[in-house]
This record gives sequence, structure tokens and C-alpha cells, in this order.
Amino acid sequence: MDLPLTCYDCGASATLAEGARCDCGEPFWPATEPSGFDWPATGDRSLWRYRDLLPDVTPTGLAAGAGGTPLVRAPRLDADVGATVHVKYEGGNPTGTFKDRGSAVGVAAAEAAGLSAVGTVSHGNMARSMAAHAASAGLDCLVLVPADIPAERLGLIARHDPTILRVEGDYGALYREALRLGRDRPVRFVNSDTPLRVAGQKTTALEVVESFAPDVPDAVVLPVSSGGHASGIWKGLRELRAAGLVDRLPRCYFVQTAACAPVADAWERGADEVTPVTAGETVAYSIANADPPSGTRVLAAARDTGGAVLAVDDDAVLDARRALSERAGLFVESACATALAGARALADRDEIGPSDDTVLVATGTGYTERDLDPPTVDAQTVGLGDLDEAIASVVA
Repeated sequence: MDLPLTCYDCGASATLAEGARCDCGEPFWPATEPSGFDWPATGDRSLWRYRDLLPDVTPTGLAAGAGGTPLVRAPRLDADVGATVHVKYEGGNPTGTFKDRGSAVGVAAAEAAGLSAVGTVSHGNMARSMAAHAASAGLDCLVLVPADIPAERLGLIARHDPTILRVEGDYGALYREALRLGRDRPVRFVNSDTPLRVAGQKTTALEVVESFAPDVPDAVVLPVSSGGHASGIWKGLRELRAAGLVDRLPRCYFVQTAACAPVADAWERGADEVTPVTAGETVAYSIANADPPSGTRVLAAARDTGGAVLAVDDDAVLDARRALSERAGLFVESACATALAGARALADRDEIGPSDDTVLVATGTGYTERDLDPPTVDAQTVGLGDLDEAIASVVA
């Protein structure tokens, strides 16, 4: 298969074989024709429920089970945020991350093209996801990681037996070099914002909006790093508008960590393009992308939907992470908690209000991350014969 592509910015056309980026400098995404699309009446609850808007491939193994994650109503967060809060919990994906959506489509497309290997550039969730999906499909997987990757992250990726190369040098340059080399080698790189990954990740938006149909949520808040997931959500919303299934788009708010906020910085300046920054230390390591390849596309998404881009500090992130655990029962990766921290800031600015249905996209589980903010454990030890008395002392 050779997927037709289009540039969101200049409108140029290409195919997947010609590369992932337009001559204008912006990334391509798949060209789709959503007119005539309607919500499926029954059937698959995975992302393949929307196969009429996806590349024409047949998923096997793990890929067939990606998507279909729960939208959790979180009433105990309403007063905290100052909105009507729902959480799209992407930790329900096979490897615990939204990255499974793009990996599923990328690996299925590689199988359809008769390729024997896939690859990615990642220092965490996407690497683990690609390695797992490739293993399930019987494909080789090449993972390129920065040389300073933490050992615990490397161990999680290695569980699925990919070939791992630790690469010294600029991470943004590594992303671009991998795409160039992938055109000359029999390996398809499914990086953070490449067309096949965006095709899979747009299904987050499709699932959210279908859950509210025939209405739409008022706001969607999510973390942003490379801009690939944000691009996918914007793409999915545009397709639903073109299909006539929605008459308005939810406001999309994209949240970064203050220690590394190139997109938020550009938004605050009113700039049309994102420029690289120097990343600082942050608990939201997964989204500390100093040179986001789809950063400018995120600016366009925020403007088109009437949303915004903002940054939150580490204290706000950790407090939001605790709130999600204690009041919604959802333990998320630190980077994911930026969504709740961002929603709080938006409420303080009166950009969302109590009657606004606000969806926080929790992009991945916290159970695969080294805990940077462990709770204080207060657990007494009692003998079996003293259990009745102990329970009576703590339960009214």
C-alpha cells in the first residue's frame, strides 16, 4: 500500500513513499474522505471501529486490541477543577499508553506492505509500544533512544526483544535522520508525528466525541510533546466536522511542562511557528521535547478550535497526579497529570466553567514509571487475634 498524504498547511499532496514531511517544512497527514461517514451502529469497540477513516489494512495480534479505552466520569474532580470533568483513560490500551493507537496502525501497515521491520525514535512509551506490537506481529523492531536514557526505561523497552541503539547527539536531529534513513532501508519508522501514527492517534478524538454524540464536549485538555497526538485529535475533529456529525468543535487545550515549553512559549508570543528551546529538568520527562516536530501544527489546532497552549510547573503536576489517584482512582504517568494541572489553570483564567463538559486525556498509566512522588504509607501491623478490635478502631 502507498498511502496518499496531504499537508494541512499548504495543501500539497504526496504519498507515504515520498516521505513524512512537505517541502514547506510541515508534516504530512493521511488524506481522507470523511463525507458519508457515520457512527458505526454495532461491532468492534477497538480503534478499528473507525476503519472507514483509517488506512485499508488488516490488524493482527496486539494491534487488533488497541483503542476502545474508557471515558470515566470523575465527579470528585468537579469542584477541584471548576468544570464537569471526564477522563479519557488511555492506560487501558494494551501497553498502557495512547501510543498503542499509532503503533497498531503503523505495524499493520508495515505488514500490509510486506516489510519485515519497523522502527521508532523514542525514550519511553512509544518505544515500548512499538516493540510490543512488532513482537506480536512477528516483525523486527529497531528502537533508537538517546544515550542518556534512564536504565529503568531501557529495561521496560527491552522486555519485547527489539534491537536497541543508544544514540549520542541532538534528539531532534535523530528524529529527522531516522526518517531519512528509513526511506533507504527496509524498515518503516513510525515516529511521534508521522502520518501512520497520526492516523491511529486521531481515534482518541473519535471515541471521545462518539461518547457525547449527538453533542460534543466543550473542552478537551491533553499533554503535548512532539505534537503528534494533538495533531491526530485535531485531524479527527476536522473529519467529524467534514462528515457533518458535529456542528462545532470542542476547544482544544494543549499543556506542556514549564521546564520545556516551546509550543506554549510560541503561543504566548503570538508566534506562527515554534522554535526550539533548552529543556530543563522535570518530573514530566516524557513530554520534555525541546524541538517538537509538529509544534507549529499544535498552534494551528489550538487556534482553529478556539483553545490555547499553556505550561504548568512540576509542583502543579505532582499535585494533580495525587488528585487523580485519590479522587478519580486513576494512577497516571506524571506527564499525563499536566492535563488536570492545565485544566485547573484554565478554570482560574475563566476559560472553562462549571457547566463545561471537560475531557482530560490521561495519556498513560503510572504503573510503568519510577515513582518520583511516593506516598507516605501508614500501615499498622496487628495480630490475627486483634483484627476485630483493630477494624473497630478505624471503621465507624
